[in-house]
Amino acid sequence: MAEEKDPFYLRYYTGHMGQHGHEFLEFEYSQGRLRYANNSNYRNDSLIKKEMYIGSLLIKELKRIVETSEITKEDDSKWPKKDIVGKQELEIRVGNDHISFETSKIGSLVDVQDSEDPEGLRVFYYLVQDLKCLIFSLIALHFKIKPIN
Repeated sequence: MAEEKDPFYLRYYTGHMGQHGHEFLEFEYSQGRLRYANNSNYRNDSLIKKEMYIGSLLIKELKRIVETSEITKEDDSKWPKKDIVGKQELEIRVGNDHISFETSKIGSLVDVQDSEDPEGLRVFYYLVQDLKCLIFSLIALHFKIKPIN
């Protein structure tokens, strides 16, 4: 399969240590496989893990989202550093580019505007929102099937 030789890689993580322990959301795409994990200990929830293999059209769409965002042109040196609220990480390998970003959690666009690099952080913020929407849709479509009585 072409997906097995494709160097495209994507990983997003957001999390923090809080009163409920290590709470995080993470998804990772590599070689046709999409993995998702969500650990929210709120109300004694348990770790949710999902894994699926995706086809070439969806892989192409993931790449398109990343490439059109132009995230590979950004630099996180002026972005807010991780703090007690938590952190976000984004790692992408597409074409000849390999980037890795780390910043604090972003509560809203006000946090983006107030940063030292609002334009770059806005690119990051919207890319993450787009990726999360796509991944959550896939998880909902793939795993939440209503049983027929």
